[in-house]
Amino acid sequence: MIEIEKTLISELLFERQFLCDLESCKGACCVEGDAGAPLEDEEAEFLEKNFDIIKPFLRKEGIKYIEKEGKWVLDREGDKVTTLVKGKECAYVVFDEKGIAKCGIESAHEAGKIDFKKPISCHLYPIRITKIASMEALNYSKWSICDPACQLGELKGVKVYRFLKDALIRKYGEEYFGHLEEVDKILVNIKK
Repeated sequence: MIEIEKTLISELLFERQFLCDLESCKGACCVEGDAGAPLEDEEAEFLEKNFDIIKPFLRKEGIKYIEKEGKWVLDREGDKVTTLVKGKECAYVVFDEKGIAKCGIESAHEAGKIDFKKPISCHLYPIRITKIASMEALNYSKWSICDPACQLGELKGVKVYRFLKDALIRKYGEEYFGHLEEVDKILVNIKK
């Protein structure tokens, strides 16, 4: 693990390659799993306050579950996560004409209705953040549904942290991302 500011970063973010291939996976990360997307407190509050603005961008089935169970729920560990439809896909998911899962929250953002893109845990995927005391650990989450993304990343030569540049800047800022680039250069030179 590499320490930058108040984060511990897995070296896999610099070693592994990743580039989403939605044509292959169909957005399975929004559908598979045993819980909804992790939410920060401010994000759960945002969903509470802005649901009526987001609602027109959602599927009827998703709306039904959100109205029944809540804008967010607590998972087994007691953490806030997005509501699921029948224990499967995120209730905020919509499907395009090709059957690819997309984020209804992000659709509202792209339409200029809200200034919030989507939960940071979704934006940062395949990085998962774990809180350790006053630090955050950034780990690469390897999941077989993302094998096409790993293959495409290798083909195009895109490292995990580079693929997630916008999300990392959104979460930690430009300067932080600059530190990641410096670490990457050091690691590349060490391996030569």
